[in-house]
Amino acid sequence: MGEVSGQSGREVPDASGRARGPGRDPRPGQARQGRRGHGRPGARGEPRRPLRRLRSLLSVRSLSGRVFLLQLAVVVLLVAVTLVALVVQARRGSLAEARSRTIAVAQTFADSPGIVAALNSPNPTAVLQPHAEAARKAAGVDAVIVYGLDGITLTHSDPRQIGKHTIGPYAEAATGKSFTRTFQGSLGLSVISAVPVRAPDGSVVAIVSAAVTVDKVQHKVNRQLPVLFAGGAAALVIAAGGSGLVSRRLRRQTHGLGAAEMTRMYEHHDAVLHAVREGVLIIAGDGRLLLANDEARRLLNLPADAEQRQTSELGLEADLAELLASDRPATDEVYLASDRLLAVSKRLTAPHGRVGSVVTLRDTTELRALAGRAEVVRERLKLLYDAGMRIGTTFDVQRTAEELAEVAVPRFADGVTVELLDPVLHGMEPADVSTGIDELRCVAAVGPDADHLFRPVGKVMRLAPGHPVSAAMADSRSVLVRDLSASDSWRGEHLEGAQRILDHGMRSLLVVPLRARGVVLGTADFWRAGDSPPFEDEDVSLAEELAARAAVCVDNARRYTHEHTMAVTLQHSLLPRGLPEQSALEAAYRYLPAQSGVGGDWFDVIPLSGARVALVVGDVVGHGLHAAATMGRLRTAVLNFAGLDMPTEELLGRLDELVAQIDAEEPATEQDGQGITGATCQYAVYDPTTGQLAIATAGHPGPAVVHPDGTVTFPEVPVSPPLGVGVGLPFQSTELTVPEGSRLVLYTDGLIEDRGRDLDAGLEALRDALAGPDRTPEATCAAVMEAMLPDRQRDDIALLVARTRRLDPAHVAEWQVPQEPAAVSPVRTACARRLTEWGLEEIVFTAELILSELITNAVRYGAEPIAVRLIRTEPISGFDAGTLIFEVSDGSGTSPRLRRANVTDEGGRGLFLVAQSTERWGTRYTPTGKVIWAEKSLHADTTPEVAGLDEILLDQWDDTAL
Repeated sequence: MGEVSGQSGREVPDASGRARGPGRDPRPGQARQGRRGHGRPGARGEPRRPLRRLRSLLSVRSLSGRVFLLQLAVVVLLVAVTLVALVVQARRGSLAEARSRTIAVAQTFADSPGIVAALNSPNPTAVLQPHAEAARKAAGVDAVIVYGLDGITLTHSDPRQIGKHTIGPYAEAATGKSFTRTFQGSLGLSVISAVPVRAPDGSVVAIVSAAVTVDKVQHKVNRQLPVLFAGGAAALVIAAGGSGLVSRRLRRQTHGLGAAEMTRMYEHHDAVLHAVREGVLIIAGDGRLLLANDEARRLLNLPADAEQRQTSELGLEADLAELLASDRPATDEVYLASDRLLAVSKRLTAPHGRVGSVVTLRDTTELRALAGRAEVVRERLKLLYDAGMRIGTTFDVQRTAEELAEVAVPRFADGVTVELLDPVLHGMEPADVSTGIDELRCVAAVGPDADHLFRPVGKVMRLAPGHPVSAAMADSRSVLVRDLSASDSWRGEHLEGAQRILDHGMRSLLVVPLRARGVVLGTADFWRAGDSPPFEDEDVSLAEELAARAAVCVDNARRYTHEHTMAVTLQHSLLPRGLPEQSALEAAYRYLPAQSGVGGDWFDVIPLSGARVALVVGDVVGHGLHAAATMGRLRTAVLNFAGLDMPTEELLGRLDELVAQIDAEEPATEQDGQGITGATCQYAVYDPTTGQLAIATAGHPGPAVVHPDGTVTFPEVPVSPPLGVGVGLPFQSTELTVPEGSRLVLYTDGLIEDRGRDLDAGLEALRDALAGPDRTPEATCAAVMEAMLPDRQRDDIALLVARTRRLDPAHVAEWQVPQEPAAVSPVRTACARRLTEWGLEEIVFTAELILSELITNAVRYGAEPIAVRLIRTEPISGFDAGTLIFEVSDGSGTSPRLRRANVTDEGGRGLFLVAQSTERWGTRYTPTGKVIWAEKSLHADTTPEVAGLDEILLDQWDDTAL
């Protein structure tokens, strides 16, 4: 208010109460003297102006003079106190620094290497004195002294003190405790720290003391005193000058008025402030109310003690209180205060004054209706914003419908039901409603007692002609029923349900179709009860906006459901339907797709020749149809490559080439250019005759082996790069012997890796889940899934558990065959004898025929060494009688081919006879040659009769040719 009184043209009352002009001096004599000196440089009045100003500042009559003298006295007192405090603090700091330095130097010298050895030497002083002097000079202390436990001085800055017996407070250090004290010593009054020197066994062998004289400490402080006093003097001068400037500014603001004159001026100010018919508030920067006139108190109904209280404590509306406490300016903003509408204007006082604001209030109650409509619009906009944030958080059709109902109740309606077409719920494209849709399914119902009041969720609604829902579906438009009690069209055939809705108080209905991409998916029904106003035309646009947003989310969820269903169907068609029967392993598996979508994990159990079996686990990175289709291609490739009896590392090499080829071809054939971003595979072959397990891995987690005693190990397996990365390096494999009854556990990374745990933690959790007593593979899968399955599964999980079996050595027979035709007959006879011992007399003739052909081919076309092996597998089910396996190995790499011999050929029919007499035959290569094998089922229905072999032979020639 001082600035206001000092503006140009404003009259200021004089001592008598009369108003005077703005530039008129209150002392006429002085004013005349100033006028005489005006315009004459060097006149006697000019040199007196600084003196007059100083005299005005020191005058106790004016308010500025009193303030200046008071400030000057306070400044002198503060400077004096500060100087004393700084001097005392400097002394204390120097002593504290001396204590810290001496204890650090003594402790460092006492802990230095070799001090104990020096103390035990014949002449400790000769060894320690140079080091002590060097430490003293480096640390800036006056002495580094070493005392023996007998008090004899071993080192000292004064050589004359060496060898003397010292009496001082060193008994405490001799007991092992360090200390720092100030006392009179050989150097005078000093700060001394003593530290014990300990031998390796912990005993005290000597005492190290570091000393700094007090004179040296005081000298440092004394050197600072001139600076402190100079600073104090400078602070005094600056503070005095600042006080003078402040007083001069205050003098200008008050125009040299005294206290009585200023009091009278503020009385006039208060009279004007409280006489205006407009509320005025002055608020400080921290939100305190500094001043409120009478009109503001009336409009805001402020308490008597409102001033100096926070605006948030005055009982105002939240939005008005927030405006008053903020630093935001405002112009004619309308706020509600009790039963009044106030136009509020706010201006900030900064930078023209202290931080704060001035607020004016005008009563504008006639704007109440407009404010009410603005509030309705604001609430509706907020509802639409919340709907955009809350609807469509998942890709579930039913959950999306529930979110629409939850957003609308109770802010827009008292009850909401959502009905959808059945194809939408299953992810299918809905049919055109013009084709005669006559039913919808209720998928969401929200409201008071919704389950009892409305149609139950999941129940089908039959559409009756003329029903608002039927009209909305047929015409794709909103239908409004303002008064349910006065309309019969909405009752339809469900009279009891309609009466129950009326009895519950529902009075208005608004049906809005859910339409996306030009297709109607269903309807949303909004209900209002008697306490709420009925729906009006302006409510229709808001409901349609809500329905439009929800319809897009429902359609997105439907399309996701459709794609997910297709991916799951494709994946299930590509994964194994079951495990094949084989005698080497007892296997079980688990496959769980990720919650966010189908991925590319797969597994397989593939029977191989010689009773062997292959275990495969793989993973294609990504989710969706592309990953599932790629997985199917890789699984088919593995099945085909396994049928060729390749070594494990060679199979992965072929698979790597295939993945690289697929990845190179896909960008050219697919518009989106999506290739294989990564694929891993683990391929293992188990031989039940030897218990050998050959494993090769391409970027895949290694297997786990559960031994029969329950211990779990993770064998070291060479890990090659993932498939298709183009490294070009050969794959590696390893072989290990697995005890009978062990469980082989193959899995994908989704089982052990998760956002909440790292790989090592996942492996330890898997170890704990697998450890323990012997369990069947099925029980092992169940235990692992229960322990390892995360709360939210983000990746596919494939788990394959196989318990190993060993073939009975009595069911395996081997013979070495010399490479000469005469050796065929003895081996054939020995094989027939072994088959008789096995109780297989009925197939001896067929077996001799098969062995004769295979051995003869090996002797004639192969190379040594030649060996024959018969393997009999046990039956694994009630429909199986076991299998007899013939294997003839030789050192040649040439492979025989099955062909039909010409009429004139004398040979070439041996393999044809073998193929006709067995279920399967083939060739597999070994590091030393090849093995030709054939399998024959021991089931009675599959054993050819001896009498029928002549017909088999005759069938190979054409009758016309004969």
